[in-house]
Amino acid sequence: MSEPDRPRSREDYARGLPDHHDPTAGIGGARPARSALTLRAVLAGFGLVFCLLAGLGWLAVADLPTWPGIVLLVLAVVAAVDLVVVLRRKARGEPG
Repeated sequence: MSEPDRPRSREDYARGLPDHHDPTAGIGGARPARSALTLRAVLAGFGLVFCLLAGLGWLAVADLPTWPGIVLLVLAVVAAVDLVVVLRRKARGEPG
């Protein structure tokens, strides 16, 4: 099966992607499952802000060990990368 040469549009995602099969489709009138990209973006944003502020706050206190602050800052970077990935997927037109 060949993939399209053009970028996918919102209509492509609304119709369903090729080779996608939902085994629960039509059972009890259930709608097709959708990705929760908006929820994932909100949670990644919260994690970014919380971990960044907590990490910087932890490092600001002089008599505490530094490794927990560094771990929190690494988690903030992971949350930032996840937020960028989610926002790019939403800008591409994926529903959710």
